[in-house]
Amino acid sequence: MLRAFLRTEAGSTALLLAATVLALVWANSPWGATYDAFWHTPTGISFGDATFSLDLRHWVNDGLMTVFFFLIGLEVSYEVRLGQLRDRRLIAVPALAAFGGMLVPAGVYLLLNAGGPGAGGWGVPIATDTAFVLGVLAVVGARCPDPLRAFLLTLAIVDDVLAIMIIAIFYTSSIAVPALIAAALLLAAIVTLRWLKIWRAPAYIVLGFALWVATLESGIHPTLVGIALGILVFVYAPTDHKLLLAGEAVQEFTSEPSAQAAREAARRVQRAVSVNERLQLRLHPWSSYVIVPVFALANAGVPLDGESLRAALTSPVSIGVALGLLLGKFAGISLGTWLPLRFGWGILPGNLVWGQLLGGAAVSGIGFTVALFIVDLAFDDSAIHTQAKIGILAGSLLSALMGWIIFRLAWDRGGVCAPPEAEPDEELPDRLAVPVGPTDHVRGPKGAKVTIVEYGDFECPYCGRLQPVLEELRRKNSDIRVVFRHFPIRTLHPRAASAAIVSEAAADRGRFWEMHDILFDNQRFLTDADLEHYAAELDVDPWSDVSGHAARISLHEESGRDSGVRGTPTLFLNGVRYQGPLDLRSISQAVEDLRGSP
Repeated sequence: MLRAFLRTEAGSTALLLAATVLALVWANSPWGATYDAFWHTPTGISFGDATFSLDLRHWVNDGLMTVFFFLIGLEVSYEVRLGQLRDRRLIAVPALAAFGGMLVPAGVYLLLNAGGPGAGGWGVPIATDTAFVLGVLAVVGARCPDPLRAFLLTLAIVDDVLAIMIIAIFYTSSIAVPALIAAALLLAAIVTLRWLKIWRAPAYIVLGFALWVATLESGIHPTLVGIALGILVFVYAPTDHKLLLAGEAVQEFTSEPSAQAAREAARRVQRAVSVNERLQLRLHPWSSYVIVPVFALANAGVPLDGESLRAALTSPVSIGVALGLLLGKFAGISLGTWLPLRFGWGILPGNLVWGQLLGGAAVSGIGFTVALFIVDLAFDDSAIHTQAKIGILAGSLLSALMGWIIFRLAWDRGGVCAPPEAEPDEELPDRLAVPVGPTDHVRGPKGAKVTIVEYGDFECPYCGRLQPVLEELRRKNSDIRVVFRHFPIRTLHPRAASAAIVSEAAADRGRFWEMHDILFDNQRFLTDADLEHYAAELDVDPWSDVSGHAARISLHEESGRDSGVRGTPTLFLNGVRYQGPLDLRSISQAVEDLRGSP
């Protein structure tokens, strides 16, 4: 039970919350003086006469948090090369939402603090705490859709990158040039090892630690080393050759089990997966369940006595941070979401509605980890330091409350993020809700005796395997026609929606089925560059009318949901949902049965 609990976002969020509460209790207990005394305990490393020493809080903030940012770098690298950040239309909306969610909170803060002693804290309310946001979504209702989580995760990645850039540019006080040169040389050495394909973990660990020390001495915050090294780690999709070798090794172990065969199988399977993904798998639990909670314990212990609270109630710093998180984040993310959708610059990763998006915008005002991090960089005055932290706590709590209220209102209005107990077991319809019409994509004779309607997804491997079956059916039977309707599963296949849009652009030129075949023949190569290449081959402008084509795809999806479609591929034979195996013999038999029916 405990292990299952810790695997969830709610589990890591609960640990973070527990560490925060413990820090607050400790700092406000009769032993509160020991809180700062403990975290200011100096600890260091000595090499003969040379010493390197930091207090415990700086070891946490400058050392352990480097691993946290290293993990962000790994995630950014993966998403850019293999994930959702490859598709510019899928990232356009959350990226602009993240940008708005930083500009507006900073503006709200500066309206109250420009020219004052707290003006430098404008960066405090700009960052979203991903762990808390996902934890709140898990608590608010398990029926909140996966596309909302995907949207907020993409937003959080962009948010983290922008926050790190702001830390590097605006919160670096002075530069030590010799140390900076040393850091640049060490980074070049790491890049050289990567270029030479020398994969020796000890070499990277030694050079990475030296780079961290040099960066710390240079005056630039050393957590930037984390994200830089994370981005440099190799990420790649498993090649067919490596998958084949791994499969052969596993098969050999299955047929003749031995320690040597088990070792070889484990080695081959491991090599099939990129170092980036393996490091994410190993480091994510340490970051979520150890590093971030320890960071909260070291930084969230703010005095909440009467004097501190009275000062915070009238402090422009506290009010600016709280309002920046509560109202600035909500307004900035909402506006940053609306603009690209209004002008057709991007699409959402699913059939999200505004009730869900506004709830996500509200909970994105929970700023904690990076906000506390920037407080430590922005303020030297302990009183302002305390006021900023109180603002963070107040703004984050109010943002969580506002998000919960928005989600509850959405539930009451009939189904947005409805809790499980509010919905009975679904009985799916088995009839085609929208008959085949002149706007459908049809392959085959108009008067065909059997019409097969497929709801499909260009990135779905099962849809890809079905295409030769349907073509063989059409080849052997002149009285069959095939209709294709779009049903992209965006949460599983981030490039499916883009491929669907390009196929609709081809349809405008009367070349839908040519593009259909190209896309299914190249399912593993559906990046923007790939799609543009396929479109050029057919003399098609792929992005000529993104909003119009997206609307057409949405009509297909709506008709699919009304027909009981929940996955791909789903077939309807003469308007009735087919529920048998998707092989040639089974579908052929179903077609023969239809021919024989009156």
